[in-house]
Amino acid sequence: MVILDGKAVAAFHREKVERRLYDFQERHIQPGLAIILAGSDKPSDLYARSLQKVAQGVGLSAEIYRLAETVCEHDLISMITHFNEDKNIFGILMMMPLPRHIDAAKVINCISPEKDVDGLTDSNIARLFSGRPGFVPCTPRAVMAILDYYHISLTGKEVVIIGRSNVVGKPLAQLCLNRNATVTHCHTRTRDLVAAARRADILISAAGSPGLVTADMVKPGAIVIDVGINRVEGKTVGDVEFEAVSQIAGAVTPVPGGVGAVTTMMVLENAVCGIENRA
Repeated sequence: MVILDGKAVAAFHREKVERRLYDFQERHIQPGLAIILAGSDKPSDLYARSLQKVAQGVGLSAEIYRLAETVCEHDLISMITHFNEDKNIFGILMMMPLPRHIDAAKVINCISPEKDVDGLTDSNIARLFSGRPGFVPCTPRAVMAILDYYHISLTGKEVVIIGRSNVVGKPLAQLCLNRNATVTHCHTRTRDLVAAARRADILISAAGSPGLVTADMVKPGAIVIDVGINRVEGKTVGDVEFEAVSQIAGAVTPVPGGVGAVTTMMVLENAVCGIENRA
């Protein structure tokens, strides 16, 4: 059984990002990433600070712009409009969730598609599903980066995805289809989840449900990708019962140290792509 080490994948992509950013610095281009944090969600704050630290570590200027829980939608959109027009800002990342009184879809779609490094605007989602170039959501990109790093082909494979969110499950299914996989999409109303999962050559869980994927759901030798990040008794765990599943699977991602470790680098790669497209 192979551990699909997200830290190794992240390090590989970090080196590429650093080289590309060095080229921009040689051309006296100082690119900036705007991270907008509205409200007081603690996980979002922790992730924003972690992302800022990693970005600055590779030579990308990243600033966190904090707004109160009571911020009005108009002021939030005005900030986004300002960053859309700022030639020194090449990427805009809106941290989620937003305060309840904010229309998240409306706000996200105010971001210029060319600066939407999380790939969540309707424009970028449409580009993904129509096969046109655009930003792809970072967590699905991280899954594909892990598969690529370990030379795991999707052509002709049975891929089963558990979870159908707009941020992970749906775009991930499209990415797999684009790689010539046969995709089965499962969710909370799938009648026989165990039987569906056992068909998978590659099983991906993005349900956010700790312990959801058990050993009896895994075909011997299958590749298991755990996208779930859950807190249980003070520990970070995924959707997969790692110890039991690792006895059956051919390869599996750990949590932590798997998909999550790569996702941050995908944000920065998207930001670099935005610089290359506009510089």
